[in-house]
Amino acid sequence: MKKVMVGMSGGVDSSAAALLLKEQGYEVMGVTLKMFGDEDVAEAENTEKTCCALSDVFDAKSVARRLGFEHLTFNFKDCFREKVMKHFVESYLCGRTPNPCIECNRHVKFDKMLRRAMELEFDYIATGHYAVREYDEARGRYLLKRPVDRSKDQTYVLYSLTQEQLAHTLFPLGNLKKSQVREIAEKAGLANADKPDSQDICFVTDGRYADFIERFSGESSPPGNFVDINNNILGRHKGLMNYTIGQRKGLGVALGKPAYVVRKDKDSNTVVLGDEADLYTKTLTAEDVNLISVSEITEPMRITAKTRYTQNDRPAVLSYTGGRYTVEFDEPQRAVTSGQAVVFYDGDIVVGGGTIV
Repeated sequence: MKKVMVGMSGGVDSSAAALLLKEQGYEVMGVTLKMFGDEDVAEAENTEKTCCALSDVFDAKSVARRLGFEHLTFNFKDCFREKVMKHFVESYLCGRTPNPCIECNRHVKFDKMLRRAMELEFDYIATGHYAVREYDEARGRYLLKRPVDRSKDQTYVLYSLTQEQLAHTLFPLGNLKKSQVREIAEKAGLANADKPDSQDICFVTDGRYADFIERFSGESSPPGNFVDINNNILGRHKGLMNYTIGQRKGLGVALGKPAYVVRKDKDSNTVVLGDEADLYTKTLTAEDVNLISVSEITEPMRITAKTRYTQNDRPAVLSYTGGRYTVEFDEPQRAVTSGQAVVFYDGDIVVGGGTIV
């Protein structure tokens, strides 16, 4: 019997994933990852709204007990603090806008948890992500594909998965709709069948990133100048980390017309404001690229790509020349943001992804 370690957040998705795997004949063990320590309480206020609430551990244990398998809690707080929280803070202080869920998947769930599973002689790990993993004999590679329920597609935050990680990962919900998952949980009598989905970044539940960054790092983002695209001074800003690309409201500067954050320059500590038309670009460069469906890009490849989790992917060409990955969209895209991810698709197949420079 194959053994699978299921990452259980306490929510309905991971609970249903564990249930399905048990019904399929796997030997299941549930684990919940402890991301916060006592020293993080100030930073992680009000975690009841997130995937990392203390009550979620009890929900996961309750499901495991009802379904008849073992549940453990792993203390991964040091890894999470170093690889996710610290990365988040440093990126913002450098004027970038990171996606911490991607870093959590990259370093915690599919790296540290997988390595722990292998040490304990499990065959697989599994999560409640909405994605499809399959092996393509012709390519000789594992593929990551979009799920049946496109409204819940989470492949954007999974692009960093390697072939080794995919070989030992299962996504039981990939061929189900969310409504079906809730039905399955309800029929099994799981108490969290109607539990709302988690929202917000788990360690910044109120959306006040600047406050969190100052508490975590002891650093503040110094004020500087708002400038236009010709470098003319328009006013004073409150620190780079208080602004995001595309932002219009809350700028605190009156120009007699709508103004948008077009760019942030750490070297000059300036926030560039412009018209909405200045937010659009056709070309971007990506770094730290991970390829899944192919081993390399040897010639320009027609793809679709998206630069935000909620964005629809758009037609583009992916190229690799001079050591750089470049994406050129057919049509200009709005508010492409440094530090966010760009993910490449070939139909339903994830080609790969990287971080926008």
